[in-house]
Amino acid sequence: MNSNLTVYNSLKGEKEVFQPILPGHVGMYVCGPTVYSNVHLGNCRTFISFDLIYRYLTHLGYKVRYVRNITDAGHLENDADEGEDRIAKKARLESIEPMEVVQRYTVDFRDTMAKFNALPPSIEPTATGHIVEQIELIKEILDQGYAYEVNGSVYFDVIKFNKDTLYGKLSGRRIEDLIHNTRALEGQSDKKNPQDFALWKKAEPVHIMRWPSPWSDGFPGWHLECTAMSRKYLGNQFDIHGGGMDLKFPHHECEIAQAESIDKTPPVNYWLHANMLTLNGKKMAKSTGNNILPGEMFSGENTLFSRSFSPMVVRFFFLQAHYRSIVDLSEAALEASGKGYQRLVEALDNLDTIDFSKTTTGFDLLQWKERCYEAMNDDFNSPLLIAHLFDAVKFINAVVNEKSSINKEDLENLKQSLNVFFYDVLGLKKPETKNQTKNQSTLEGTLSLLLELRNKARLTKDFETSDLIREELLKLNVQINDTAEGSSFKIN
Repeated sequence: MNSNLTVYNSLKGEKEVFQPILPGHVGMYVCGPTVYSNVHLGNCRTFISFDLIYRYLTHLGYKVRYVRNITDAGHLENDADEGEDRIAKKARLESIEPMEVVQRYTVDFRDTMAKFNALPPSIEPTATGHIVEQIELIKEILDQGYAYEVNGSVYFDVIKFNKDTLYGKLSGRRIEDLIHNTRALEGQSDKKNPQDFALWKKAEPVHIMRWPSPWSDGFPGWHLECTAMSRKYLGNQFDIHGGGMDLKFPHHECEIAQAESIDKTPPVNYWLHANMLTLNGKKMAKSTGNNILPGEMFSGENTLFSRSFSPMVVRFFFLQAHYRSIVDLSEAALEASGKGYQRLVEALDNLDTIDFSKTTTGFDLLQWKERCYEAMNDDFNSPLLIAHLFDAVKFINAVVNEKSSINKEDLENLKQSLNVFFYDVLGLKKPETKNQTKNQSTLEGTLSLLLELRNKARLTKDFETSDLIREELLKLNVQINDTAEGSSFKIN
């Protein structure tokens, strides 16, 4: 454990020494994706940031329970009072079931994060898998007097809660300002106050995703799911809650209100928020065309960049900026990151070839290692860590060019430290060699052939052969996914 670790707590607006509730253990909850489209790069940046935090806490020796949810319940767009939920909307447009949409984009999300070498969370709960917990949570809030039911829907009473406990402490928004900036109800809503938010919404006849409850057949509010799942897996009070900066208000603010309305105590000790990603100096937006998906970057099939960039180069680019800073994605920046990443890889390779000497000259290994840890202990400062890694690269190059020397013990320690920071903490990987690429291509070709044979067996109703191929591949950790658009395989 490292008592020198400090984190920036968004709730307090300052850094503070990290002290987990239970010594040696960390409970961390991060708001995951809503699975109605391909995961976008802004989300990827957030999840890579928390992957870094997860990795470093684990490296320090903490036992981390990392919970990251999947939002697969049908919520109204932008958490509005009226409209169509995004998952059902996608299902209607493509003439498929909502859960087919959920499955497709959940698989895409996991595949994309695997390409970025992000570790899977300890628990990845889904909103639809915790409807019972959400209903019970609503009952508790109702019992405390901070919610009310109208025409089958249940709303959180923000004004009443604010009289007893401050609402807006995370975002710094005052309830008076929210009242002033909110339109009049004009009879268009069942809510008592414009600031109130839904805990449960009665489903309209056209709303596909719905569940029975004591109030109506309907669906839970967006803010409720994270409170229900974090409480179930991490308890009523836990260490770290994270997500993108855009979730600070209203999502995380409402989470705090829901939890405090029941427990009368803050649910989270440290609120961490990753900042936004821009593209070529502008906000990323599908509507303006200033948008690019991860797969389009990896393949090079896009109109924004002249070439493709590997997942490791993109990950390295993200980590070269502090997680709390806005970072701008551009081809020039990615090119620079690619060169930096390659320099690190070459240095690691050189460490396996250089000869040691009797003495070390031109480099203080212990001081360098201490600076690396100081960087990460300062609110997970990955860009400063990377700068220190490049100091080691200069030294390695000097040894290669016989301008410096390193003794046997320091050489082994430097190898071990660089491997820890490169692989374990930053989560980077070396590029695949030609043989690895060739082997991967052969494997994928073989699996594609088996998939084609299985499809032919299914068409001829030879289900015995079809099932045999599926079962044998499953034993080899190869999962076949059958969708309306065809079959695909995934190597677990």
